[in-house]
Amino acid sequence: MMDWHRLLSANRLGAARDNAPDDELSRSDFHKDHDRIVFSSPFRRLGRKTQVHPLTENDHVHTRLTHSIEVGCVGRSLGLIVGEQLRHELPAHISPYDLGAIIQAACLAHDIGNPPFGHAGEYAIRDWFRRDDHAYLLQNLSPNERRDLQTFEGNAQGFRVVTQLENHRFEGGMRLTYATLGTTLKYPWTSEFAGEKGKFSCYQSETHLLEQVALELGLPEVAPGRWARHPLSYLMEAADDICYAILDLEDGIEIGMLPYDTVEPLLMKICGGDTELLQMEVAAAPSVRRKISLLRGKAIGRCVTEVAKAFIKNHKKLLAGEFSGDMLGDCPASLRHGIAEAKQLARDQIFNARRKVEIEVGSFTCLDILLDAFCNAAWQLRVSPELPFRMKRILDLMEYNAPKKEWPIYQTYGRVLDFIGGMTDNYATYLAQQVGGMGR
Repeated sequence: MMDWHRLLSANRLGAARDNAPDDELSRSDFHKDHDRIVFSSPFRRLGRKTQVHPLTENDHVHTRLTHSIEVGCVGRSLGLIVGEQLRHELPAHISPYDLGAIIQAACLAHDIGNPPFGHAGEYAIRDWFRRDDHAYLLQNLSPNERRDLQTFEGNAQGFRVVTQLENHRFEGGMRLTYATLGTTLKYPWTSEFAGEKGKFSCYQSETHLLEQVALELGLPEVAPGRWARHPLSYLMEAADDICYAILDLEDGIEIGMLPYDTVEPLLMKICGGDTELLQMEVAAAPSVRRKISLLRGKAIGRCVTEVAKAFIKNHKKLLAGEFSGDMLGDCPASLRHGIAEAKQLARDQIFNARRKVEIEVGSFTCLDILLDAFCNAAWQLRVSPELPFRMKRILDLMEYNAPKKEWPIYQTYGRVLDFIGGMTDNYATYLAQQVGGMGR
């Protein structure tokens, strides 16, 4: 059984525990995690990264930044409710507000490793490394290292960002608490266990850090390289699912891909119960935006209530590492079905919209240009007695991310992906134009 005393560890990765009295009583260690993430550069850059609609000109449509902030709000509510219910199970020094802060911080970081152009960017990077004509670039890699590149994953890149790249580079990164790091790990395993969907949270380069987090928190090791999830990660996951299922539909209405009349009954189903009063309130609202706002608030409120109940009901299974599936899947049928129908509607009418597909196809070309330039320059640095001038100038663009000749090629490609993966949609588009000779 996992133990809340260990699961809520406030020790920090990469930092010795300071036992001196804390003179900043207004912020707990977990609130400091929240602030470290919010004030970081990669979090700020989420404002120019795709959530669903790449390079949209509509300011009301979600970016990764606004999505992450909203997920954080829902996660905080879940943590507060669950914390109140579990007061007798938690260490004496932990309050419900601490649980709320841990989950909120994890929610803010959950997309921090996503590349430009969202999931299309992930697929573009994977496809580039899987091409037969690029096989020579991977010939000196181990099978595990090759699989990391060919299954590039925003979750694993996010773990690398917070533990390696920001603030204390390669010395603990943001130095977040172990409790927050454990809660961010939706897939606490390596690419070996990625499965058909390619989901994992740790590259080979960070395996030692994943082991350290698991040991500190007491996460059971299910198999070599794979651990049971931190119970609070299920609430982080639920907050994300709630937001994107509901808010993707709101974005669809905003940009004209979905009619409001199609979405209203779906959200009413998620709201559940006697909706007669809500229907009257919605009917009286002066605009579609106000109508959808009312429904969104009620729908999210019910989801939060039911997910918290599901967590408490499955509390012992979660601590035993025996829970499978997700929290929403253990909620009442009307809510489950409403969420499932909302996701299906988004897949059918939003994700396949022509304008979105056009830009996603273009994003593949953009990332192809960048990967061609920077990965080939990195390869040439490794194998050429003297680096050609153009290749040298390409690596100069990487500044402090630029690799060194003596590095293993896996480490070198990792730095290239740190550089490209950290770009915003706008900067990736600009740099591809410049590097590809199309800039002005």
